[in-house]
Amino acid sequence: MEAAENQAWDYIVVGSGAGGGTLAARLAENGMRVLLLEAGDDPRNSHAPRLPDDYDVPAFHLFACENPALSWDFRVRHYTDEATQARDPKSQDGTVLYPRASALGGCTTHNAMIFMLPHDSDWDDIAQHTGDASWRASNMRQYAQRIENCGHRTLARTLSAVGIGSTGHGWSGWLHTEQSMPMEALGDQELVSLVVDTAAAVTRGLPRPLASALRWLTDFGDPNARQHDDKSFEGICYTPLSTHRHRRVGARERVCDVAARNPQLLKVELNALVTRVLFDAAGAAVGVEFLQGAQLYRAHMQANVSPGELKQALAKREVILCGGAFNTPQLLMLSGIGPAAALRAHGIAVRVDLSGVGRNLQDRYEVGITHRMERPWQVLDGARFEPGDRLWQRWRDGGEGMYGSNGAAIAVIQRSTQAGNDPDIFAMALTARFEGYFTGFSKLLLQSPDHLTWAVLKAHTRNRAGTVQLRSADPRDTPLINFNYFNTADDPEGRDLQAVVEGIQHVRAMTAPLRASGVIAEEMLPGAHVDSPAALAEFVRDNAWGHHASCSCPIGAPNDGGVLDSNFAVHGTRRLRVVDASVFPKIPGFFVAAAVYMIAEKAADVILADARRSA
Repeated sequence: MEAAENQAWDYIVVGSGAGGGTLAARLAENGMRVLLLEAGDDPRNSHAPRLPDDYDVPAFHLFACENPALSWDFRVRHYTDEATQARDPKSQDGTVLYPRASALGGCTTHNAMIFMLPHDSDWDDIAQHTGDASWRASNMRQYAQRIENCGHRTLARTLSAVGIGSTGHGWSGWLHTEQSMPMEALGDQELVSLVVDTAAAVTRGLPRPLASALRWLTDFGDPNARQHDDKSFEGICYTPLSTHRHRRVGARERVCDVAARNPQLLKVELNALVTRVLFDAAGAAVGVEFLQGAQLYRAHMQANVSPGELKQALAKREVILCGGAFNTPQLLMLSGIGPAAALRAHGIAVRVDLSGVGRNLQDRYEVGITHRMERPWQVLDGARFEPGDRLWQRWRDGGEGMYGSNGAAIAVIQRSTQAGNDPDIFAMALTARFEGYFTGFSKLLLQSPDHLTWAVLKAHTRNRAGTVQLRSADPRDTPLINFNYFNTADDPEGRDLQAVVEGIQHVRAMTAPLRASGVIAEEMLPGAHVDSPAALAEFVRDNAWGHHASCSCPIGAPNDGGVLDSNFAVHGTRRLRVVDASVFPKIPGFFVAAAVYMIAEKAADVILADARRSA
């Protein structure tokens, strides 16, 4: 077995996504020697077809999800019952496609780039759950500002520079954010009708329409604006994106920047599939084993049959797992940390019996209401969604046109009757046809220049029944994943299902003027004939999907299913932490990327403080 070159690392970080990339960069900037291990390759230095364009071009994000050079195609179950699972039109051989990314930058290389902060209650709940006041929203806001370089509030930025006003945005962080829809889209009469009629319908339907209109005039539809003692945003908004000059930016750019400035402190090892954590006799993590080689994990569409080269890397201080909600629990279990009976069933020696590893898996429920427009979108005229077409040339030459957008024209944040303290429905109008994930789903873009999809997302879901379990003791195998949708034990009254049904009804109310005026020719899915609450509930059960897997190694007490303490440390071990989407006890907000960036910055503070104390 070959040891990785230069073993004097302070920290080994496994996974380079929003968690691992952010954390590794911050540790290195503070003088620590960090080895960052990533199972994939660099999407911008690849010669694979459609790269780097699938990475760079915001409008190509769905193609990035299916690009074989980037994608890990997990197959998951939504239900245990075979008949229920089979009713999902996306189901194939009893499973549904769940795209993840294997690349420098993790899932920030293929996501829709939406940068939306969680609700304050998401952080305050963790603080109450753990008794750790550092998780309170009032403290966590500093991390959002540390991350963000806001480019979509120009006047507020100018006023902030002279000490006037406070929106809560960060103006000098490492992650650039911009508004999604380009101004030239306003030349498309159908898009203008969509925005104007939706805004009118939403404002009329709010409990306090005048107050909501005044807030919109103050914040211009910015969902991340934070005023003192402000309530959660509700109403019509735009979707801020993590783009710079209308090109994707994310964890990859952060890592590359810090590694270029500090090559002696941050080393990135690509095509390195970590297989287990190494421990000393006292139970402290001292390093990892990994396989060196391209596309070794069997989630790849065309996995490498080569066994790879087995290597080790050692850490003087800590090992930090940042593989995400599927891979982090798998790696813990392969390392002997997890439910004892399940580990023994695969011949794995039990190091720490932690029943919560791989439990509590959560996601948001999403459905698409698709429409055929009377005429194709003018702003997509000539779009073939491939490098070299006319819209690509406009994007390349100046970041102009619809290719600089993720396709989101307008969004609405609303409160269902099942909501708690915060709004729970996010509905987003997409100038495309999108009905969830299945093999070839990205190609629908090529067939839908005249389609509109309202994607309805249910936040703060109640279901805690999802699981990640080992398929085998082979680290190249994917785990068995079952989200156990609409579980009645966690949600006996079906409140999540009811909320999604209400979300569809809200969308229909908003689109009624466009149907009446003939701008929308027809509702294709679920279709006008699906109109009763019972029929809509059946549609949701059969068609829902998600793509924000979280919470499978949650912070909390071991006897309550917790895997980590409030400082991200794995119970029953030393020098081992987890920093990724798996750490949340409950899934936060509407979109998870911003929350993961924030916890990574928090973890860096915690880890550096521990290092100073031990110096």
